[in-house]
Amino acid sequence: MQAIHTKLAPEAIGTYSQAIRCGQTVYLSGQIPLDPETMQLCSDDIKLQITQVLENLAAVCEAAGGSLANIVKLNVYLTDLSHFPLINDAMSRYFIAPYPARAAIGVSALPRGSKVEMDGVMVLSSSNS
Repeated sequence: MQAIHTKLAPEAIGTYSQAIRCGQTVYLSGQIPLDPETMQLCSDDIKLQITQVLENLAAVCEAAGGSLANIVKLNVYLTDLSHFPLINDAMSRYFIAPYPARAAIGVSALPRGSKVEMDGVMVLSSSNS
């Protein structure tokens, strides 16, 4: 088991790692739209928050030796499920087919007042070792 860390994504705001690699599988902790430099929410705008979350996830994926293309399962947490079409739009820009399996979960609140959080599972190919 190996902890993954990068300064290009927000520091953990609790007792957890940004990601954990176990063999070729990487478990990505939830990312909220914090700016990695300031550790503050990037914006109150949901579109900008979604973009920041995906950029944060991408940074952790790269630190683990992969990319967003290696994500096989993505969980999306939204405080307002009416924003679901915006998730689909952003995913069409950040992912290519075959898209990861995904769940969208409505929640009453997220850390730091964010509107979106994403976590996932990434599988590295043998060429990513």
